[in-house]
Amino acid sequence: MSETTTNRTNQSATTATLAGYEIPRLGMGTMALAIEGRPSNRNQAIETIHAALDAGVRYLDTAWSYYLPSAPGTGEPEDMGYGEYLVRDALHSWHGPREQVLVATKTGWLRTLDGSGNYGWQADARPETMIANAKESASRLGVDTLDLLYSHCNDPQVPYEDQMGALKQLVDEGVAKAVGISRIDNKDIEIAHTILGDRLVAVQNQFSPVHRDPDHTMETCEQLGLAFVCWSPLGGFLDPFNEHLFDRFKEVADNRGCSYQRVTLAWELAQYGNLFTIPSARNPQEIQDSFKASELKLSDSEIGYLNGKDVD
Repeated sequence: MSETTTNRTNQSATTATLAGYEIPRLGMGTMALAIEGRPSNRNQAIETIHAALDAGVRYLDTAWSYYLPSAPGTGEPEDMGYGEYLVRDALHSWHGPREQVLVATKTGWLRTLDGSGNYGWQADARPETMIANAKESASRLGVDTLDLLYSHCNDPQVPYEDQMGALKQLVDEGVAKAVGISRIDNKDIEIAHTILGDRLVAVQNQFSPVHRDPDHTMETCEQLGLAFVCWSPLGGFLDPFNEHLFDRFKEVADNRGCSYQRVTLAWELAQYGNLFTIPSARNPQEIQDSFKASELKLSDSEIGYLNGKDVD
């Protein structure tokens, strides 16, 4: 996002519409509860989701690929669906208004494990795979129709038009109410928008102080009226990054008397009125702190400072 594109009025709206749900723009990503480093106690993961919902989160983000292979390969049958089952069970055991919660999942990606014990990711966005996996996701989540289904990535082995055709079919057949796309560039967005029309409601791309959307896909979303959803909004936990990129956020946080994570999320929400950010958490305290970012109103000067040139 360029330094001059932030509209100060954008951050005043704490809610926006996504896939037919009027919900807070701060949701929760659940990947950290389902893949490597996940809590060993599954009940802790469910308690973390409950804490998010109790705090006010109404958008939970999961994926078909949120699981861990237990043996070299792409996963045994008993490994599959860990993340989606977790979300299902957390919602089933929560005593709040389930009908207010948007659940998004993704199709077209899977996990791998090599002989040295290294986990990885692998695209498989063949239309038949995307369709089959989306139907499995609906079953695992315990719903007839998915609220929001993303294409997890652009598989370079499959024409993107074919991948988008699979999403179109899934909406037209009633498997998903609405669809989104992820890990893509502006060309992909244009292709998807042409094929999907108003079935397409969101783009989920990386955005944080670590990765400031150099391709300006957020601006394309604004032009097309699409939501922009930030993945890894606090930098991510799988890959190392330059911690100094958060120095200015820590300065503002010190002045505000709050966590730099909260400042980071508030800065993201200020970028675009139809931006949703979905931080992960591994315990209730992390998501409770993150959700308070929706109440943090940064000043114009603070936003300008945080939008400034990265420090070395």
